[in-house]
Amino acid sequence: MALPFGKIAAGVLVLAVSFAGAVWVLDVLSPTGDRRPALTEVPPLKPLSRESMIVTPAAVSLAAIRDLVEHAAPRNMTGERGDLISQFMKDGKIGWDINRGALTVTGRADSIAVSAPLTGTLRATGQFSSRGGDISGLIGSFLSQNSGRGPDARGNQPVDQRGTLRGTVTMTARPAILPAWRIDPNLSAQVSLSDASTSIMGFRLNLAQDIKPMVDQAVNEQVGELSAKVRSDPFLETIARREWSKMCRSVALGAMAEGMPGLWLEIRPTRAFAAQPRTDQSAVTLTLGVQAETRIVPGETRPSCPFPATLDIVPQLEQGSVNLAVPIDVPFTEVNRLLEAQLKGKTFPEDQSGGFAVNVIGASVVASGDRLLISLRVKANEQKSWLGLGAEATVYVWGRPALDSARQILRLTDIALDVQSQAAFGILGAATRATAPYLEKAIADSAVIDLHPLADQARKSVEAVIADMRQAADGVRVDAAVTALRLVGIEFDATTLRVIAEADGTVRVAVTALALR
Repeated sequence: MALPFGKIAAGVLVLAVSFAGAVWVLDVLSPTGDRRPALTEVPPLKPLSRESMIVTPAAVSLAAIRDLVEHAAPRNMTGERGDLISQFMKDGKIGWDINRGALTVTGRADSIAVSAPLTGTLRATGQFSSRGGDISGLIGSFLSQNSGRGPDARGNQPVDQRGTLRGTVTMTARPAILPAWRIDPNLSAQVSLSDASTSIMGFRLNLAQDIKPMVDQAVNEQVGELSAKVRSDPFLETIARREWSKMCRSVALGAMAEGMPGLWLEIRPTRAFAAQPRTDQSAVTLTLGVQAETRIVPGETRPSCPFPATLDIVPQLEQGSVNLAVPIDVPFTEVNRLLEAQLKGKTFPEDQSGGFAVNVIGASVVASGDRLLISLRVKANEQKSWLGLGAEATVYVWGRPALDSARQILRLTDIALDVQSQAAFGILGAATRATAPYLEKAIADSAVIDLHPLADQARKSVEAVIADMRQAADGVRVDAAVTALRLVGIEFDATTLRVIAEADGTVRVAVTALALR
């Protein structure tokens, strides 16, 4: 039986009015303004200042030490002694002229040994009387007959005999670094004479034991002069002052992210330290270190870095290392872009199993106290009825940033839907509250910022800083490299998220030639 036309029209009218009423109710009860929770003020970020360390072992080859000593050490010595043969001759004297051969340098566990062969000549001079029956007369007659030289007017026979001298000299050094930026070589020497002989009247005299004390004295005098010269030489301080002034500066790092101003790394050395030299079979290694304050500043600076009056002596350091602290400053505009790329377009629950589905339209984040407030513009749709009611709203979620150093990512923890967001969907609020756990979980899983690109940029900046360390001079080779970059902390203010990175590296210096002074 057909319905009357009037009843059909009335039904349509009731349905239309009901639908319009529902839309009006949704419009009234749905959020019409920004219900963002009150924010807690965040103090501005302070300039980052961290302690950085550079430890540099400088291996000075034994060949370089040999060449330096070869140049500095005397090549000959002369001497004379008059009491060795005076009982045989009038005005009898023994003189010597000793030449040093090529040096050999040997490294030991705690010292350096420098040795060289000694060769030279002995000269015996004096006079024998050719008159009288005493022994002097006999010797004088013998010398006259065999030398072809007769006595002088007073009957004295001159004597001038030559002999040979052979031996070795060994100098031992146990160098020590002094707090006053000097090096004490701690030198000692030992002379060994295997042959020091001459002939007089056919008799061969070996005077090695008699001459050795005199040669020892002459060598020790030279060693003492050399020791004093090394101890007073300011070469270590001169080199340290030059490198200190080079380190005291600011280095351009460039911008850490698009839209950010260029930054500078200020390096201000504050302390110098050193370990005592180590010796092996090929080199003597001096390990020097510098502790510095490093900070990131928005422009080039000229820091003041007084040179330390004393050098701190520390226990042995096994290897060279570089440790520099570098911040990665990221504006929240960039954080918002990265966050939205992770969340925009996602629907929760993902398996569409609930009565309502929430789709993320946009996302942004602001700082508040020690937390971050994420604003999510979402659209909720009712999926069970044929009406398919829906509403848009801004949902606020609290979270704390946490750094995952191993994976180099930034994620949010302690995720919680703000209480004001419970009514964000107006008439649909009661139903959509069931989606809150899904939303919180989704944010915890998806609100992740990949810091690899920023870390790579920071690493390049640090590599540029230590590239100066590889600038070698003649006879010096420097090997320096960044081996790792670790993310160690985060902080933020109202406009910037700062990730603190520490770069680790290695540095070694090999010295193959020393400047001759």
